[in-house]
Amino acid sequence: MQIIDAHQHFWTYTPNEYQWIDEEMKMLRNDFLPADLEELYQINNISGCVSVQASSTEKETLELINHARQHLYIKGVVGWVDLCADKAQERLEYFKSFPPFKGVRHVISSEHDEFMQQPDFLSGIARLADLDLTYDLLIYPKHLFSAYHLCKKFPNQKFIIDHLAKPYIRLKHFDHWRDLMQNFKDLPNVFCKISGMVTEADWKKWRYPDFIPVLDTITDVFGPERMVFGSDWPVCLLAGSYKNVLDIVKTYTESWSEAEKENLFSKNAVRFYNLDL
Repeated sequence: MQIIDAHQHFWTYTPNEYQWIDEEMKMLRNDFLPADLEELYQINNISGCVSVQASSTEKETLELINHARQHLYIKGVVGWVDLCADKAQERLEYFKSFPPFKGVRHVISSEHDEFMQQPDFLSGIARLADLDLTYDLLIYPKHLFSAYHLCKKFPNQKFIIDHLAKPYIRLKHFDHWRDLMQNFKDLPNVFCKISGMVTEADWKKWRYPDFIPVLDTITDVFGPERMVFGSDWPVCLLAGSYKNVLDIVKTYTESWSEAEKENLFSKNAVRFYNLDL
């Protein structure tokens, strides 16, 4: 079975650019580059990946595009462009000229609750569909209500929720998150990444059963047709190995049909990001 890792990161670490890597995450204060991941992909039989921004700079976006041009296993890039800027259209068209560039992400999880309702942000989102660009939603449960209204407002725009919107796996507090997630059931333009789970659990003591409640909810809401696998490497290394992350999803989908597994592990990512394999 072909596997596409639809969510991983590269960076050349500098303290100023990656301030979100705090003392608790100090093992990530290193360079993580394509050569490091290539060997892991060979070991785990991964066919390709989508590289996602980790810094809100166009500089990093260009670096990710250059990585993709030099390493054929990188099938797409989700970069950062300031959608609120006056020159958003110009910058989007510039990055769209590079074939690996597939979509945009902003760290909304660090923004105030009303960020997705701002006129300038909405204006930026409105420019994406005509350029066939996707939008990755990096949010917390508290943002889900606003995210739902954003996705409903733009039915022709492809959105994908990263890391299941970071449910409180460690605390086992799922009710509010589950209720808000149900809103997306009838929005076919919204997908969800099965990624980032181990770092929302207890980093040292998590067990496979910890993830079943959230995976059951996501399967009910999105179904195998709108779920996408992502490792969140190297951030996942804070709480487990690459194989750990992959095995959680493989174990959960053991009873699925081959067609359903192919959708989650590769075909949905190809369809969502318009990847050329």
